Amino acid sequence: MVLFNKSANRQTRGFALATIAWILCSTSMGLPEWQIWYLDNPVLSYPSLAFVGMWGSSICHHHNNSSHPRVCHHYNYRDALVPLDIRVAQHLLLVASIVGLVGAVCAVFGLQQLYTDKLQKNEDCNPFVLSAILNAIASTFIFLAVMCNYFTVQSKEEVCFLPSFQLPLFPYAQRAGSAMRVACISAILFLLSAIIFITYSPSMESKMLPLV
Repeated sequence: MVLFNKSANRQTRGFALATIAWILCSTSMGLPEWQIWYLDNPVLSYPSLAFVGMWGSSICHHHNNSSHPRVCHHYNYRDALVPLDIRVAQHLLLVASIVGLVGAVCAVFGLQQLYTDKLQKNEDCNPFVLSAILNAIASTFIFLAVMCNYFTVQSKEEVCFLPSFQLPLFPYAQRAGSAMRVACISAILFLLSAIIFITYSPSMESKMLPLV
């Protein structure tokens, strides 16, 4: 059937977008460049950078006669002095990753039903619609995490880390890092996948167009 082939191709594209989005979401959580701090240390004669991520921070000292040594500190749920915005973003990204993974599983189940011609017979339980909802939720949570990090960078609020991190409360200057762009791309792909699953749902198309 022409309608069946078009639907299968579109749902496959939606699944591919959702898979790439989930990979990018998981990758962004591990990247340290969510916030880039420029440290003004009068004791040192060379500039320093700090990369603040979701699960750790790194200080990079720019020596003239060496390759930039980096000292990294990792934090987890047991650390009490982790900034609130990072703690919130951690939870948002974790939930988005889990929800996105469940949405991808639903899409796989829907594709299996679609290729075995079982989806048309069970229109009341459409896994593509469930996957679309989950992908939209994942996209929303990622956008919230990105905005939370962005407003923190713009407002230049006081940030209190553990003393062992040797990071100041206020950086000399700061900007958003590349990890935010990766997360934004992930959120957009999740949203596009949700739109495809909703717009080209086979059960909806079968009510609108005749089968050939």
